[in-house]
Amino acid sequence: MEIVLKAEKLEKIYGTGPLSVQALKGINLEIEKGVFYAIIGKSGSGKSTLLHLLGGLDRCTGGNIYLEGKNMSELKERELAIMRRRRIGFVFQSYNLLEEHTVLENILLPVDLDGRKPDMEYIDQVIDALEIREKLDYYPDELSGGQRQRVAIARALAPQPAIILADEPTGNLDDKTTGEVIAFLKKSARRFHQTIVLITHDLELAKQADVVITISDGQILSVE
Repeated sequence: MEIVLKAEKLEKIYGTGPLSVQALKGINLEIEKGVFYAIIGKSGSGKSTLLHLLGGLDRCTGGNIYLEGKNMSELKERELAIMRRRRIGFVFQSYNLLEEHTVLENILLPVDLDGRKPDMEYIDQVIDALEIREKLDYYPDELSGGQRQRVAIARALAPQPAIILADEPTGNLDDKTTGEVIAFLKKSARRFHQTIVLITHDLELAKQADVVITISDGQILSVE
């Protein structure tokens, strides 16, 4: 299988001296293309720190991260920003939609920011897969939580990234809507051959992934 994302001896330390905290302790991880992963762990286990490092949102203290063979740890800030925009899709618990923009404008945002012309044939497939076509002219405050999260997933898919990182994407949703959002994530992964890494503390959600990675105290306990 093709390795999309790889972490070697990944470490993250917050602070200095006696007050320092080691959030990650030499993590090694390989993420294969087209696989749906769940990283599970209790609060404070290091799972969100790991996701932020894998997504280039924060810098590691030690070790290396490779996305499609490129060492993210060696990139300058501008180069890293371009890589994030083009090759990594993010889905967050808080949706992070722009309230003054329509659903369609939010979906196209990462492509527009990159100065590229969107592949509308592909975008249309994403919109239909996530069942949000009738909402394209709506604004985020006119949508339910589940609809907002589907728009966020569509936005993450729009630039056709190498990987999607989802950080507790159902944290603000009820059980029924949570199930729907996870179903749409799985559907998107299959239909668009997308690699997804989901961060969650919910074991039942994690069980829906192809691979479950358990993290505790900054270390990987198991990969199942």
